Amino acid sequence: MALSIINRLKNFHPIRKIVYFFVGLFSYPGLAIVNKIRISGTEHFANLPKRNVLFVSNHQTYFADVITFLHIFCAVKWGKKNRLGIPYYLLNPFTRVNYVAAEETMKGSLISRIFLLAGGLTVKRTWREEGKEVRKGLDPSDTRKIFRALEQNWVITFPQGTTKPFAPGRKGTAMIIKQTKPIVIPVVISGFWRAFNKKGLRFKKKGTALSVTFKAPLEIDYEAPAATILAQVMDAIEQSKPFMMKGRHHLPTNQVTG
Repeated sequence: MALSIINRLKNFHPIRKIVYFFVGLFSYPGLAIVNKIRISGTEHFANLPKRNVLFVSNHQTYFADVITFLHIFCAVKWGKKNRLGIPYYLLNPFTRVNYVAAEETMKGSLISRIFLLAGGLTVKRTWREEGKEVRKGLDPSDTRKIFRALEQNWVITFPQGTTKPFAPGRKGTAMIIKQTKPIVIPVVISGFWRAFNKKGLRFKKKGTALSVTFKAPLEIDYEAPAATILAQVMDAIEQSKPFMMKGRHHLPTNQVTG
């Protein structure tokens, strides 16, 4: 019942703006003062349409990653390039964006339920049951949620569906790309697992360099097999095997093993 109410409220933009303001206000110091964020590639936002744009990214925390993207989108709306600056952009934020999140994660706490109001699209982890992998892909109703969101907004998704680095991507992302033919912007983030706990709501190490890199839109053959499109996406977000061999040398044991 609570999720049903939240799902209705999140489409009411004044409510979403209020959530952006308070979440942004409390999270800004952790990104730009306690830690130092470096942003690059926002020039690729120029001339993007207001709909059917899919941002695909690696994933390091449950919430800090998405919160950071929302900060950046709002800053760009106010004419800032590759920086946040003073967060007056929260007074009139960019709200035409949704993000994909696991339903089990968003049910976890009051904070996570509130954060759904920022545009969360909850999906069921249909490949997991009691900790075991039983089926891959998205539930059809969850896929329709993402389709409808892309018809109106930008959407952020994490193809791996986990914060474990170099985990394999899920074919559901490739199927969505094949069917909706969006502009696909790859994003590579780093440093968030050092700075924040797994949920991304508490500091783990202060003074960390955070990095968010937006790459140029992918040139995708939408008629190619889903496996081919997924491989292209995973390479673009630097989570494919060549990057895994390079990246393992820079991760602590708990990040390598998950």
